[in-house]
Amino acid sequence: MTEVRTAHTADLDSATLKAARALLDDVFAPDMTDHDWEHALGGVHALVWEGGELIGHASLVQRRLLYGGRALRTGYVEGVGVRADRRGRGYGAALMEALERVVRGAYDLGALGASDEAADFYASRGWRRWQGPTFALTPGGVIRTADEDGGIYVFAPAVPMDLSGELTCDWRDGDVW
Repeated sequence: MTEVRTAHTADLDSATLKAARALLDDVFAPDMTDHDWEHALGGVHALVWEGGELIGHASLVQRRLLYGGRALRTGYVEGVGVRADRRGRGYGAALMEALERVVRGAYDLGALGASDEAADFYASRGWRRWQGPTFALTPGGVIRTADEDGGIYVFAPAVPMDLSGELTCDWRDGDVW
């Protein structure tokens, strides 16, 4: 039997967090970093369990994105992964459905950085590719993040947004987007 559960990081025991990190290490090997893991903590996790085994993970953390002179409360998706031998069975969609419900109820918008391989999946769920230039608000000021252009997606914005406008993310260590 497969079960999708959601819980805040504070409500997950160390064994579950360890299992989630191991799953993401496997899914994203060799590119998963400690910063990537840190980015996935401090928010709501969606977890897919099959029996007592964790086979899928995604999380939603709060960030601020600057758009049109406003700092928007953003549910930012991190750490989406399904075990390789369980892909193509709808588990990724179940994870995203759980997080999208939270975005709609608690945030001004959802956002994520998508790999080329995952872009069609997110687009099929109603996530819209940001077409404008991207930036990051760093300790040294606002910097352009041109390498991220075309890879940022937004979901269910509560405010009208011109997807060709400028979008700036808040600062964090590691990958800023």
